[in-house]
Amino acid sequence: MGFGHRVYKVRDPRADVLSKVANEMSSAALENRQLFDLARAAEQTILKVLEEVKPGRNLRTNVEFYTALVLQALGLDPRSFVATFACGRVAGWCAHVIEQHGEDHLIRPQSEYVGPRGLKVGGDKGRRT
Repeated sequence: MGFGHRVYKVRDPRADVLSKVANEMSSAALENRQLFDLARAAEQTILKVLEEVKPGRNLRTNVEFYTALVLQALGLDPRSFVATFACGRVAGWCAHVIEQHGEDHLIRPQSEYVGPRGLKVGGDKGRRT
């Protein structure tokens, strides 16, 4: 959702880096500049609301928030953002599979998929069957 992280309890340092990248990239087009300025304003409002609603939780901006702006500035279709973000995680997922296979047990059993099943991918744009 762009806020909070299991490891980074203060602020995700990757968000700082991507914020600077998004700011630089947004200079290329007025549409991207307006989107970046809107995102910054939304970020400040969201951080205030999260502090009021979830006091002490330290839910700060994470890497996902600015990743979307960078992908938008690159000209990618927003429908491809999730898949693009997942591509960067594939190596880690594979490493988990190899490690779990070597240990002969699940290392993170609480990570159980509970989402919808039976989805189709392809020409019907991912609609359920």
